[in-house]
Amino acid sequence: MPHPSSLNLLVLGGTVFLGRHVVEAALAAGHRVTVFNRGRRAIAWPGSVQALVGDRDGDTSALRGQAFDAVIDCSGYKPAQIASIADALGPELPFWVFVSTISVMARFAPGLPYDETAPVTTDTTGYGGEKARAEEALQALCPGRHAIVRPGLIVGPHDPTGRFAYWPWRVAQGGDVLAPGRPERPVQLIDARDLAAWCVHLAEARVAGTFNAVGPSLPMQALLDTCRAVSGSDARFVWRTDAELLAADVAPWTGLPLWLPEADADFGGMLLARNDKALAAGLRCRPLADTVAGTLAVLRAEPDRAVFPNVVSREREAGLVSA
Repeated sequence: MPHPSSLNLLVLGGTVFLGRHVVEAALAAGHRVTVFNRGRRAIAWPGSVQALVGDRDGDTSALRGQAFDAVIDCSGYKPAQIASIADALGPELPFWVFVSTISVMARFAPGLPYDETAPVTTDTTGYGGEKARAEEALQALCPGRHAIVRPGLIVGPHDPTGRFAYWPWRVAQGGDVLAPGRPERPVQLIDARDLAAWCVHLAEARVAGTFNAVGPSLPMQALLDTCRAVSGSDARFVWRTDAELLAADVAPWTGLPLWLPEADADFGGMLLARNDKALAAGLRCRPLADTVAGTLAVLRAEPDRAVFPNVVSREREAGLVSA
């Protein structure tokens, strides 16, 4: 069934990070956009956006009587939140793009790439468990009329977490930089702008299915080299093994972003997702240098963002580098 060239899109969330890029991508594609969120942040959008205020954990009355061609859901975490939005929209639900997470996987076996058929956790609590149960709720409510996208680490301009931004910022400072694990250790990420544009595409084309929404695999060395080339710094990378970092009580993932010990029984293979299905469904990823440059530009314009409280301090880094 053909769909109109200009869609009426509902974006759930839409002011902080991914949702912000989704709105901008939808406007750029000529669609009409409504955002539904708690209204705590004012955004100057590059076009006309209808803003509805509410809470998917509470009052969803602003959505009643509204009609949309598609939903792009950037803020759903629990099955009850899926149900509350569905109830407000009525029995004829639009096509629904749900941003889930690779954390719904039961485990990430060391050294084992995985696709969308890998077992999903049976947990009902925690981030991964609740997202998994939210996926099931959507599948029951919109059979055949939904897309579930499972990103890993989402990065790029306006990222509020600092989970990737630390590396462009730290490498730009130059000097001896503590580098985690093997230089050839594979890592993955996806630029929020690419993920956003693809979510809009899925809504436009009504592409149903479940997809690992990750970028290409690349060595950690290549990521750090790109950060150095983009920033023009004199950074020198001093590599420390997984065993050395664990012995020094460096926290995986938070103490040094993007670092997971490769032999970890539950998380060693987390950054080994296969993205063949997503690429076949239209996902396109920009060069890493573009992501690094965009991230650095925001950090330099808003230096208050360059604060990474969970990452090893510069003093501790110096000790690990010289050890």
